[in-house]
Amino acid sequence: MFVTTVTPRFGDIDGLGHVNNTVLPEWFELARNPIFRMFEPDLDLSPEKWTLIMARIDFDFLGEMFFDGDVEIRTYVKRLGNKSFTLHHEAWQRGELKTKGDAVLVCYDFVNKRSKPLPEDIKEALAEHLIPEDKNE
Repeated sequence: MFVTTVTPRFGDIDGLGHVNNTVLPEWFELARNPIFRMFEPDLDLSPEKWTLIMARIDFDFLGEMFFDGDVEIRTYVKRLGNKSFTLHHEAWQRGELKTKGDAVLVCYDFVNKRSKPLPEDIKEALAEHLIPEDKNE
């Protein structure tokens, strides 16, 4: 599991005083940086080096989050395929699960415009963070 702590900004709050639902995709993306570094340690976004493309994201909002408390983003690997993998994100505030969601990423060759197999060494590194079976919905 990877853990990222986010401190809500004033601009993350909506008119009702809650963390706005549009903020969670940004926080979950930030929490993917350690995974991105497995593929490209320098985070070089050039098409010759960058090899990940987003295929799908979804979220379930389970409870309200507020301005006055840090949010812990927990990231697990939920599924490993040959060319893609699924990450599971959870947002926790004050010890309670508030939002959960998944992101499907595909290993992609941007120069030739096609998916490609996950490198075996990265697949092994990702496997170390597989979500426990009982946590997998």
